[in-house]
Amino acid sequence: VGESESGKSTLINETLQPILSHHFHRAVKKPMPFDKIEGIDNIDKIVNVDQSPIGRTPRSNPATYTGVFSDIRTLFVGLPEAKIRGYKPGRFSFNVKGGRCEACGGNGYKTIEMNFLPDVMVPCEVCHGKRYNRETLEVRFKGKSIADVLDMTVNMAVEFFENVPQILPKIKALQDVGLGYLKLGQSSTTLSGGESQRVKLATELAKKDTGKTLYILDEPTTA
Repeated sequence: VGESESGKSTLINETLQPILSHHFHRAVKKPMPFDKIEGIDNIDKIVNVDQSPIGRTPRSNPATYTGVFSDIRTLFVGLPEAKIRGYKPGRFSFNVKGGRCEACGGNGYKTIEMNFLPDVMVPCEVCHGKRYNRETLEVRFKGKSIADVLDMTVNMAVEFFENVPQILPKIKALQDVGLGYLKLGQSSTTLSGGESQRVKLATELAKKDTGKTLYILDEPTTA
């Protein structure tokens, strides 16, 4: 932390990171001149957590990026109703045919092109923004469909999945970095740079056995 334009980002991005990248990955980028660096033997790896988007399409969201969406779909596949129907994990994906609403292709909305004006997105008149077809939504866990889960905030999901150990840690990590207000299925295109950065950090922190990791975070907008 320090005053703007004092050289913090330059120190991190042009000196520290190149040194560590060369040490761990034999990267070839040369660092800016420095006298010495101490303590490098006390870390096992570095992770650069930047503010770039977590996805380039509206289909990306905190649940898909952290990987918890795969765990949630696995949970739904294991429910009695899903087993009776022979549903597989793909049934609960909005990216493939089978369980998604085909009227909107699993987007949950349709785009209306406006001449000389920005396009307008309106909820799908078939699924009403839920992304899935009726049969898929009939499978419920604790009274909630897969669409209901994606519409939960992180805070709500932490409480909802408190007794599901294969799911809770990844969601709890999002809460721990201050993203409790985000929805699990919130489009990545609506997230700020800072929010994207925290989603990435939560994803890293939720991993097991990370060792002695140095996380490099640069937030130029707040000095």
